[in-house]
Amino acid sequence: MRRPGGNGHATIKDVALRAGVAPVTVSRALRTPDKVSEDTRKRIIAAIEAEGYVPNLIAGGLASNRSNVVVALVPNMGNPIFATMLRGFSDVLRRNGFYLMVGNSTHSPEEEEGLVKAFFSHRPCGILLHETIHNEATRRFLRRAGIPVVEVGDLTEDPLDVVVSFSNYEAVREMTRRIIGRGYRRIALVTSSHSARSQERRRGYFDALKEHGLPVCPDIIKDTVTDFSLGGKAIAELLEAQPDVDAVFFMGNAAAAGAVFECQRRGWEIPKRIAIACLDDNDLIRQINPPLTAVRIPRYQIGVKAAEALIARVDGHEPAERRIDLGFEIIERSSI
Repeated sequence: MRRPGGNGHATIKDVALRAGVAPVTVSRALRTPDKVSEDTRKRIIAAIEAEGYVPNLIAGGLASNRSNVVVALVPNMGNPIFATMLRGFSDVLRRNGFYLMVGNSTHSPEEEEGLVKAFFSHRPCGILLHETIHNEATRRFLRRAGIPVVEVGDLTEDPLDVVVSFSNYEAVREMTRRIIGRGYRRIALVTSSHSARSQERRRGYFDALKEHGLPVCPDIIKDTVTDFSLGGKAIAELLEAQPDVDAVFFMGNAAAAGAVFECQRRGWEIPKRIAIACLDDNDLIRQINPPLTAVRIPRYQIGVKAAEALIARVDGHEPAERRIDLGFEIIERSSI
């Protein structure tokens, strides 16, 4: 006979019997606790603890022909912009009784393919992909799987299912226009080339320059990882090699902050000697001196809307629109 109080083999029926409720009520309390009365929920929690019950989230979901597990794949879990989006995504999932599994795709289509296939052993009911360019094997696999997919990295014209994002092209083009409008003419770009987003950003930068009759100069485009330490190195190399550069647009806020500190070390006044702007507003660049002009992207809201769209698809609802544009905002400060 099973010993009460916790050998880990209790079933949901054991919990229901101890709490004096139906098994479906226990399932409801675990998945959507706000739909169960406070008294009933407390009895169920007490019964779970007494029985030593460990919910099998996947098997419980499969009883209704789906799991409660959602997978999210992002290029770099250590990057705060992805963490902010995931927080919004997770907040909505948790309130609706879903559980999140996260993988790090490292900007690699092959790594993304491997993770998608590995995570499918857990029978997810939906998947979020930050990247919007996938290899053909991944696309075929997801089409066969037939589960909802939400992409968030860029406002792609051809989403796998639903995309919730902003236009990287428009954001960079608008900021470049804004810098030009402040009188700067030799505007360097610090970016990377490891994703489709990067290509869209470059295109926005090029088009803004061309619109104003300014040349596209490869010698003032730095292709580098946009992290803190390399931001300082990038601006130093740019200004030493091209002293007529009067503004630098960074595709990452950490790199832009690193550039500010490098300018301070070298005595380069911002914006008198060099103007600096960046993609992705955050607390750091609002607080440094001078605070930086930035593109504000609603990362948390993208996560929220992505979760809402995915849950609606899981529940069988066709989306009113497959491309959900949450836009961006240019925040001008004293760095340009």
